[in-house]
Amino acid sequence: MKLAIGNDHAAVDMKREILAYLEEKGIEVVNVGTDKKERFHYPVAGYRVAKLVASGEVDGGVLICGTGIGISLAANKVKGIRAAVCSEPYSAKLSKEHNNSNIIAFGARVVGPDMAKMIVDSWLDAKFQGGRHGDRVAMITEIEETGTLKEEV
Repeated sequence: MKLAIGNDHAAVDMKREILAYLEEKGIEVVNVGTDKKERFHYPVAGYRVAKLVASGEVDGGVLICGTGIGISLAANKVKGIRAAVCSEPYSAKLSKEHNNSNIIAFGARVVGPDMAKMIVDSWLDAKFQGGRHGDRVAMITEIEETGTLKEEV
C-alpha cells in the first residue's frame, strides 16, 4: 500500500508522528506537506495529496491541518476525491464503508496522536461495502461531474 500525506504548519509534529507510524506498519508514504513551522497554506497540501490520489499514483491519502476542515475542503475540489474529516475512529470507518472515502483528514489541534492513530487504523482497516452505498456514491459522482442530480428515492 502506498499513501500520500500532507499537512500545513499547524500539523508538522502530528504529521511526523503519523508518517513514522504508517512506515512502521510497512506502508510506503509520499510526504507532500511541509516540515517547517513557518506559515504554509493548507490548500497546497490538500491539492497535492488529492492529485496523487485522483491520478492513482497512491492508494489513498492522509491530510492534517489545525482542524482538518480547510485541508479537506481543498482536496474535495479535485475530481474523484472523497476526503472525510473525522475526529474519532467510528466515523473514519464508516467514511470508507459507506462513502468510499479515499482521503482521511483530521485536526492536529482537535485530536491527540493516539486518537489520530486510531482514526487512521480504522480507516485503513475498513472496506467499502458497495450495494446501496455504491448507489449513493454514484449520486455524489453525478453531482461532481454534471453539477446536477436526478433525484431518486
